[in-house]
Amino acid sequence: MKIPQIGPAFLVTAAFIGPGTVITASLAGANYGYALLWALLFSTIATMVLQEMSARLGIITQQGLGENIRSQLSNPFTRNIGILLVVSAIVIGNAAYQAGNITAASLGVSAIMSDLPANNWPFLIGIIAFLLLWTGSYKVIEKTLIALVALMSFAFVITMILTKPDIASIITGLLTPKIPAGATLTVIALIGTTVVPYNLFLHASTVHEKWKSEKYLPDARKDLYISVPLGALISMAILSTAATAFFGSQVSISSAADLAPSLEPMFGRFSGLLMATGLFAAGISSAVTAPLATAYALRGILGHSTRSGVSDLSDIKFKFIWITILILGVAVASSGYRPINIIWFAQVANGILLPIITIFLLWIMNTNVLGQHKNSLIQNIAGGSVFLVTLLLSGRSLMSAFGLL
Repeated sequence: MKIPQIGPAFLVTAAFIGPGTVITASLAGANYGYALLWALLFSTIATMVLQEMSARLGIITQQGLGENIRSQLSNPFTRNIGILLVVSAIVIGNAAYQAGNITAASLGVSAIMSDLPANNWPFLIGIIAFLLLWTGSYKVIEKTLIALVALMSFAFVITMILTKPDIASIITGLLTPKIPAGATLTVIALIGTTVVPYNLFLHASTVHEKWKSEKYLPDARKDLYISVPLGALISMAILSTAATAFFGSQVSISSAADLAPSLEPMFGRFSGLLMATGLFAAGISSAVTAPLATAYALRGILGHSTRSGVSDLSDIKFKFIWITILILGVAVASSGYRPINIIWFAQVANGILLPIITIFLLWIMNTNVLGQHKNSLIQNIAGGSVFLVTLLLSGRSLMSAFGLL
């Protein structure tokens, strides 16, 4: 039996299993037990629907989503509006997410190495991400992120096993959609931390780094159907751990930094170390993918071409973009701003970007640029359903940001 090739979709998983997912899943479990596991199952299916389209687009056209959006917007006015919206939201959103990623990775390291001063960790995390991206090697980045996803899987799943969750309650939570009183915004947040717009740019661009013709579409789908469910398992493990440890107890958690020390009194130092390790891996994997996705998105939407014989990752313009995002993330993470303020900006950007990119993707997937590989009726129905969810996310994000919720 042929072992499926894995790679680009693991970058997607490394991106969405970040600090936002860790804290959102933790709070969902702590506040509502296992009841919201179904929301993670739904968001996993929605992610696979959109990311399959993104991968198909990247392989068939051998271009990223940004290049395809630019080429399909023939009217100068609509092209300029589209470019402005995407550039603004990508830069603001990913800079904000990057600050959260670096902060979370720093908190994870601080929990493991508590004797060392915490103030310098954001700079050290930034240097690690910089060196990895500066290699200019897609294979090195891919293998590193696969290793980080494996580390997260081990850390969070073993932590869940140590806490001895209620299996019957897990199955019920997965298969019985219900929203407990006061949980509506948490449901939307769980979906929003998994269905990430910049992953659509990241996936479309990285698949054609690995696969050069349509004959590899089955490999790309196998990669997707292994990687994203693995990410869902990590999210569900985090939620289940928090549900077992904190639901109905007097212990409260308000941030990802509270998880590791709160677990230790109940389940021993090993469980706390595992949670801290998982938090570090989640933060640093997203700290690499957010600048990378920004560079792919902006290079494509702005029409920057790469010099002949030079890979995207080695191109100086490409490097300038991800370096800028990385510096902004380190600066904000080191500035002392409360994480909630950083998340506020990211929430606004995500609310604007998500439905726009989804509708752009659906539109392109029905054009002749894909030939026989354009969307079927079933794929359009599935994608349209996800689009309606993204509209809900957008409305909720913007209303919350402006104090209307």
